[in-house]
Amino acid sequence: MASRKLDIDTYNRKRDFSKTKEPKGRKLKGKGDSFVVQKHDASHLHYDFRLEMDGVLKSWAVPKGPSLDPAEKRLAMRTEDHPLDYGGFEGTIPAGEYGGGTVMLWDQGRWIPEPGKDPRKTIEEGHLHFTLEGDRMKGEWVMFRLKPRPGDKRETWMLKKVTDAYANAENGDELVDEAVTSVTTGRTMAEIASGEDVWRSNRRGQKGGRAKKKAADAPPAFVSPQKATLVDEVPAGSDWLFEYKYDGYRLLIATGSGAATAWTRNGKDWSDKFRALVKAAANLPPGCLIDGEAAALNDEGKPDFQLLQSTLKESRGKNLVFYAFDLLVDRGEDIRKLPNIERKARLAKLLENAPSVILFGDHVVGKGEALFNAICAEGGEGVIAKKASAPYRSERTKNWLKIKCIQRQEFVIVGWSESDRRVGFRSLLLAAKEHGKLTYVGKVGTGFNTQMLHDLMDMMESLETKEAPVEVPRADRKGAHYIRPELVCEVAFTEFTTEGILRHPSFIALREDKPASQVVVETPKKLSKVTKKAGAKAREHPTPESFGITISNPDRAIYPTEKITKYELASYYAAVDPLLMPDVANRPITLIRCPQGRAKKCFFQKHDTGSMGEDVKHVPIREKKGEVQDYLYFDDIRGVLSCVQMGTIEFHGWGSRADKVEFPDRLVFDLDPDEGLDFGAVRDAARRLRGLLKDLGLETFPMLTGGKGIHVIAPLDASADWDAVTSFAERFSRAVSEAEPERFTANMRKVQRKGRIFLDWLRNQRGSTAVMPYSARAREGAPVAAPIAWDELDDYEGGNAFTIRELDLLFERSESKFLKGWGQAKQALPKA
Repeated sequence: MASRKLDIDTYNRKRDFSKTKEPKGRKLKGKGDSFVVQKHDASHLHYDFRLEMDGVLKSWAVPKGPSLDPAEKRLAMRTEDHPLDYGGFEGTIPAGEYGGGTVMLWDQGRWIPEPGKDPRKTIEEGHLHFTLEGDRMKGEWVMFRLKPRPGDKRETWMLKKVTDAYANAENGDELVDEAVTSVTTGRTMAEIASGEDVWRSNRRGQKGGRAKKKAADAPPAFVSPQKATLVDEVPAGSDWLFEYKYDGYRLLIATGSGAATAWTRNGKDWSDKFRALVKAAANLPPGCLIDGEAAALNDEGKPDFQLLQSTLKESRGKNLVFYAFDLLVDRGEDIRKLPNIERKARLAKLLENAPSVILFGDHVVGKGEALFNAICAEGGEGVIAKKASAPYRSERTKNWLKIKCIQRQEFVIVGWSESDRRVGFRSLLLAAKEHGKLTYVGKVGTGFNTQMLHDLMDMMESLETKEAPVEVPRADRKGAHYIRPELVCEVAFTEFTTEGILRHPSFIALREDKPASQVVVETPKKLSKVTKKAGAKAREHPTPESFGITISNPDRAIYPTEKITKYELASYYAAVDPLLMPDVANRPITLIRCPQGRAKKCFFQKHDTGSMGEDVKHVPIREKKGEVQDYLYFDDIRGVLSCVQMGTIEFHGWGSRADKVEFPDRLVFDLDPDEGLDFGAVRDAARRLRGLLKDLGLETFPMLTGGKGIHVIAPLDASADWDAVTSFAERFSRAVSEAEPERFTANMRKVQRKGRIFLDWLRNQRGSTAVMPYSARAREGAPVAAPIAWDELDDYEGGNAFTIRELDLLFERSESKFLKGWGQAKQALPKA
């Protein structure tokens, strides 16, 4: 078939140049070897591929864009010739005009025909072979024309990469996915659509000169999203917001003046895939960055992930919605440091008149268990719990928790098992990273429909390899074919077995928004916020009765929300004896007593009224006024249990022992953050304090307080008296706060603490106390003060990481290498 003669007149007839800024068609004499690719968001997104020939640009529309995979052919529909001037066009074609939409100059460069071949002749014959020297498209490519269908006047071609150094069989869509800005102006499609330039300093050798947008109108830059930690139960308390866990793709939408951009959780521009949502978001106020989830609603109005995938695959906007659940930037103002509840209030206000496909991700305060049960009963995925008072942090935190009705995670496909009964395969072999190594987690053989079987088989066959990428058990090797670990899928399952294998898995869908390198085994954590794969080994522990202590009213609710009784608290203290007593024994103690439970009236007590019993000892100490008072202390755990029997929850100790009360054996610096300051700042401050004290010769040890802070503790040899220790602690703290006022304050007044951390040195005064290691706290969740190692500091998102219900874990940690020798150091107070 001879190709139809396409010329510049066709181009001109289709356009009204009084309305469009596109250049008027004319033939020019160019160098003859230029090529351009223009990304064109018209009625359908496509890439216009153009080669200079005979003074015009021969043009094709490539719907999916070029693929670097030599095994993949991309459809390319021949369109009218364009003038050479068009090669520099970037902007917006008015709606209603031919090709109305946004045009980006996506690639440009030089093309070289196959040596010895005349491209004028071969294009008429229906094939082209050439080399590209572009900013993005490089190396050898071929194009060939398909035989037309009856009655079809259009020319249908294919564009295909030739295998060479620039091919990428593993990620053919690398260019389309990663290259999302103009090669000349650096603008995104959203910025081009907004009709306003954005300052790009010295981009591609061009100095400034563009009008800078107002900060409030410019679309905010991508910010890594906050991620939730998987836990196995719904947290209790009124400081938690509970949201529906949407079944879709996480997106951050940035709005500009009349435009918007959709970013994936990994920072990819997926505006093309979610064009309907992006166009709707373009109507929102500019200068906003909104976090949320894109979903497709089924006929019952519920998010359906498989429907979402088919909707995206077919490039349809129908059924798509965006659930907005957080606001990071509000009309140019970065509000990430505000509490979650305030950010959501501002988001709700922002979305009052939003298009119908932009929905406010509502929440309930408290009542998380009831919401979770209702969602699970309806077949939903689960809930997200978020601390109402927490700021936004671009990492996985325990201020955001996810609780699933049934386990669902991403896994890497590493092979398939042959099927003798159906087309395709019997099951997929799955793996995920654990401790940095790809580990086999079992097979999934249900959840597929016929189309999935065909699609997956096509993809896997191109990735087949002889060597297994993971160690597969002998039982699963029969009939197994292995592939390179590149495909990621989502699977539902009930639990992991003790061998780390999935139980009752069911395939859900492929995931394109997460690379295989980021897929790790995600095990539900206890609400203690401790990362541990299978939990600590169960142990037998002594009870209060083991020490001859009887607990009256054993069923009294000491922690009513957590349903922890007085007897359970006493049992914790009986069991924790070997961990608690090395620090508590023979030390003057102040109690926090809550006889009616932590939710009722609590009070401090440091003297014995005679009701504590013979196991509670007394040491006479002269107070400031000259009076001598008997202070409490213990020889063994029976004294502690006697106090628990009297309603004690917390134990706070002096910095000295009862037998040498005037000479402290420890320094304690309490890092107390201002409200709204996240725990990351506390961690950084603790590390900084460690370094400064080490410079003075003091080895220190961190302890999570069971509250919102960290104690940095330096053991002492009790050679200096209280005056010396207090003076050192004050002078050191004031020097640190004066040197780094943006981070620390040594002033306890709240007004002085704004945005900073109070370096509380007052714990080091005679008569002052600090909470003891392994003491329970009278706080929500029943946390305990727990020693940790410096190397694991980043593992925690708050000072309340451990609870009294985690005895086995506390013991297992105490016996581990990283806590060996915790709190032990022979060192004198520095003379500085």
